[in-house]
Amino acid sequence: MPQKTKHTPMMEQYLAIKAQYPDAFLFYRLGDFYELFYEDAINASQLLEVTLTSRNRNADDPIPMCGVPYHAARGYIDVLIEKGYKVAICEQVEDPKTAKGMVKREVVQLVTPGTAIETKNMDAKSNNYLSALVVANDHEFNLSYVDLSTGELKATCLTSKEDLINELSSIQTKEVVFENLDEELLQEELKNKLGVMISTQTTMVENAEFSYLTSEIEEEKTVAVLKLLLSYLSVTQKRSLSHIQKAESYIPTHFLKMDHYSKHNLELTSSIRNGQKKGTLLWLLDETKTAMGGRLLKQWIDRPLIQEAKIKSRQLIVENLMNHFFERTDLNEALTRVYDLERLAGRVAFGNVNGRDLIQLKTSLQQVPQLIDIIAIINDGEWDDLLIALDPVTEVVELIEHAIDEEAPLAIKDGGVIKDGYHEKLDQYRDAMRNGKKWIAQLEAQEREKTGIKTLKIGYNRVFGYYIEVTKSNLASLPEGTYERKQTLANAERFITPDLKEKETLILEAEEKSVALEYELFTAVRETVKQYIERLQKLAKTVATIDVLQSFSTISEKYHYIKPVMKQGTHEINLLEGRHPVVEKVLGQQRYVPNSVVMNEQTDILLITGPNMSGKSTYMRQLALTVIMAQMGCFVPAETAELPIFDQIFTRIGAADDLISGQSTFMVEMMEANQALRHATDRSLILFDEIGRGTATYDGMALAEAIIEYIHQHVHAKTLFSTHYHELTVLEESLQGLENIHVGAVEEDGEVVFLHKMMAGPADKSYGIHVAKLAGLPEDLLIRAAAILEKLEKQEPVVIDVEQAPKMAIKTSVEQEPRLDILEEEQGQLSLFDSLNPNESEVIKALQTINLLSMTPLEAINTLSELQGKLK
Repeated sequence: MPQKTKHTPMMEQYLAIKAQYPDAFLFYRLGDFYELFYEDAINASQLLEVTLTSRNRNADDPIPMCGVPYHAARGYIDVLIEKGYKVAICEQVEDPKTAKGMVKREVVQLVTPGTAIETKNMDAKSNNYLSALVVANDHEFNLSYVDLSTGELKATCLTSKEDLINELSSIQTKEVVFENLDEELLQEELKNKLGVMISTQTTMVENAEFSYLTSEIEEEKTVAVLKLLLSYLSVTQKRSLSHIQKAESYIPTHFLKMDHYSKHNLELTSSIRNGQKKGTLLWLLDETKTAMGGRLLKQWIDRPLIQEAKIKSRQLIVENLMNHFFERTDLNEALTRVYDLERLAGRVAFGNVNGRDLIQLKTSLQQVPQLIDIIAIINDGEWDDLLIALDPVTEVVELIEHAIDEEAPLAIKDGGVIKDGYHEKLDQYRDAMRNGKKWIAQLEAQEREKTGIKTLKIGYNRVFGYYIEVTKSNLASLPEGTYERKQTLANAERFITPDLKEKETLILEAEEKSVALEYELFTAVRETVKQYIERLQKLAKTVATIDVLQSFSTISEKYHYIKPVMKQGTHEINLLEGRHPVVEKVLGQQRYVPNSVVMNEQTDILLITGPNMSGKSTYMRQLALTVIMAQMGCFVPAETAELPIFDQIFTRIGAADDLISGQSTFMVEMMEANQALRHATDRSLILFDEIGRGTATYDGMALAEAIIEYIHQHVHAKTLFSTHYHELTVLEESLQGLENIHVGAVEEDGEVVFLHKMMAGPADKSYGIHVAKLAGLPEDLLIRAAAILEKLEKQEPVVIDVEQAPKMAIKTSVEQEPRLDILEEEQGQLSLFDSLNPNESEVIKALQTINLLSMTPLEAINTLSELQGKLK
């Protein structure tokens, strides 16, 4: 920070304002530039790649300085916001002409990652949420969030930190506001895991508008967190928040629950490989025509329904649209002409709407009568609520039609925005300007004829106004006494005449008054439109809903999906010839091999065996995505689909380290498994792919078997469990609710062909070496692997050169639990030991004869314990 030295009044003002915003870049307005000083200048010059200079460069301690033009500042601010910084915009708040001393300046807005309403890289089909959090205790987290660009305001109460992280991850919030910094551990965890900015708001703002926005919320703690959020908005934005919608409170358990692990594993909205939209369920389903529809679709994917009636209501509308192809085509054409009503309403409220925005608003509203007509034709009763909500807001259409020019420029202070005929006085000013310019054109022609100077011309600039320009070679032709010299150029002279001066006054006065009046009229139009924001927002929600439902019908027809039968309370899955919707889109319908998932009331677990790359994971994801689509109200990829309504989906698919938390793949795997085992119910769906593979063989096998038994005996959720532990397939004999299935494969002449088809029963082998061959491993390596495999399958002891190997001894300890993962290795090394007593020899013989791979983990532990006892 700057040293305590004497500063100019301007720098004193800057430092006083900067002290109020220590964690933000201060954009301090000086003339046509925003200037930054000290650390702000040094850091911004690097981040924005602008030149770093200095103020008072000849002084002993010059002040670092950089600046950006005010008319291009938005682009620079966007860069800083997208990099996770805050920007305080400081403007002159009084007229320099009337100011005494320093012009007064204030911060007029604090832009943060959570309050940005439009940046260069902001996706029109994504929300930008700002959240606030009040922590009551370890089991109560009151959360609220708002999208400042659309006005959406919601709140909920979460009962665990895991639920909080899931919710913040789901909405992809950019910034979380706390009352203070007391929750340091939680704040650090949110920053590290979710990459959010942490902000504080220590004082609550009292505002009658807040009471209105929270009027439908009964819970006091929910009202408190909403007021924290709204206070932060009020303090940072310093402008009208009239477009913020009434707060909605919701309970996460009223929707299909999926933690952030499951959403990530299933690639619902972002790809595991590159984080992009392509290759996700959102990518498949998004045939929306509007930005509002795109945002709503994303919300529906994050929160599928669990109420049978609501699901069926959506299904019926999708079916209705599929049965009316031509009307749906007309509907889609009308929707393509609807702009982002939610964000247009937000810009109206914020006061940064321009003429073109209002034309877009009018164009959007003009499509509503057509939407009403189309839906009225196809309505069979399911459309009634949506039809009623389609409000054309004709008052706004008529106002904009009469007031705003179709070719309005982007700038609203330079004229050309208001239509001719809208205001009598404005028309008079415009007539004066047009006639005055016509008179000037006539004067130019008259002066050329009178003087005989064909190159004489009349021009205009902001400094000298109107002038007559004559080249120096023609000066002798000018009549004496009529022309008054105004400016001398290198090759010409500029003059003024009494008549031209008189007209100039009239024209410039008309232009100045015209522009001022036009801005005044535009502001009045904007304020009138602001009165209809609530109706516009309700209309936007309705149009978005229609858009998502037509997207479902378009996708369902395009890919031949069918309407699933959803049954609340049933525990059966009957999905015949189902397909993975995203993989099918990538491969094409002709190449994709469909598979069925059939589980009756008694069957809780399908144990899936088969080789890598054969399609086990695809099969599991296929069921989960089908369930999600069905509970969103969309049709699904199958020949027949009869499904229960699930309350939760848990997945453990794929392997990935959590580097930020310092957790290994196996730890992440166990944490995800723990979430399912602790929170799943008999109405949940669990997908476990290769549980236990991240640790030693017997550890992993023991855990896998115990997990299967626990689900079977305690949870009773519908579970797909894939494994390479073929030993687990014997569980079908002891667990009535478990069935074996496997992925078919055909082996011919040493080559394997995966059929990608699920079949009853366990797999006969894993085909791991065949997969390695497909991956292109060296032929010598594959031959050696095959030989080793053959020996292992025959349980032949491993031969070790005693002369070369070091002497080893078996060490056991009462306190140390036996290590099953090294039993096989030790069994092959027993030939190394000599000079053993009779008990030790007996143990060795026993270890050489037992078949560990045929034992369950528990049997192996008991056998080892018995042998260990003999050695004592």
